[in-house]
Amino acid sequence: MDEFELINNYFKKIVKNNPSSLNLNDDVFFDKKNKVVLSVDTYNEGIHYIHFEKPNLVIKKIIRSSISDLFCKGVKPKYFFISGSGDKKHFNKKNLKLITKSLNDEQKKFKIKLSGGDTTKSKVSSFTIISLGFSNKIVKRNNVKINDDIYVTGNLGDSYVGLNILKKKINVSKKLKNYFIKKYFLPNLPVAIHKYLFKFANSSIDISDGLYADLNKLTNEQNVGFNLYIDKIPISKNLKDYLKRYNQNSLNFVSKGDDYQILFTSPKKNRIHIKNLSKRINIKISKIGNIIKSCKERRIFYNNKHIKSPIYQGYSHKF
Repeated sequence: MDEFELINNYFKKIVKNNPSSLNLNDDVFFDKKNKVVLSVDTYNEGIHYIHFEKPNLVIKKIIRSSISDLFCKGVKPKYFFISGSGDKKHFNKKNLKLITKSLNDEQKKFKIKLSGGDTTKSKVSSFTIISLGFSNKIVKRNNVKINDDIYVTGNLGDSYVGLNILKKKINVSKKLKNYFIKKYFLPNLPVAIHKYLFKFANSSIDISDGLYADLNKLTNEQNVGFNLYIDKIPISKNLKDYLKRYNQNSLNFVSKGDDYQILFTSPKKNRIHIKNLSKRINIKISKIGNIIKSCKERRIFYNNKHIKSPIYQGYSHKF
């Protein structure tokens, strides 16, 4: 079974009296009375990152992917906690200095505060991060409306290329190699948009497992469907150049995960407002589809042709 079957079959029934759990169907815990918003994420070597040879970059990646859960809810993270597992190979003096610097860098960049954690010994490195913020409201999942537009921030696909370069599955020039690897380790979070989401977004999620997989999660408990237009999905100039030079199809890159951009839906009446906001805060916001009434029908189009969906399912943990 996958992680969602695990939750649905075993854990949902024991949170019925805890509305703050959001029925275990969102990225965060939300205690409205106390204005507490919290997310928990675990990252394992060999699963979420290939190895621990660049501890400074791994730490930055996992912090950004964790606080992204709050930003996509319209909430600014304030505190974070980190627990780490490893051995003397992982936590030698050199690595600890790099880890400490990265923690401090991320604190300053995102104005968050390291506030606790734990350490344990293990043969394989692993980290769990708790991100904490405060708000009297959030932009939830599963609140899309019929005829909502579907939007995404930034560009998609760069991180997946970076991952495959690290796995030595893709060979590119040194310039492109540095660019894509940086995008993999250091996702450019669309921080500036978070405080505006309440004004126009009905529903929101960050893209971690892949565009198609996360769009399914965004709508998974509603009797709605969607149209998704692959040729409308934003990609960087470097990815366009790579695809053209190596005769690759964007279909194989834009829904593979680790993008940490914000995927949200909004009524049509907000189109001009969103377009103007994009220019004002200098964040790319692209309209890539729409919510439809057809019950749970997920349709993907490429160059105006309807194509099959399963190849874009994205990443899912299997148990």
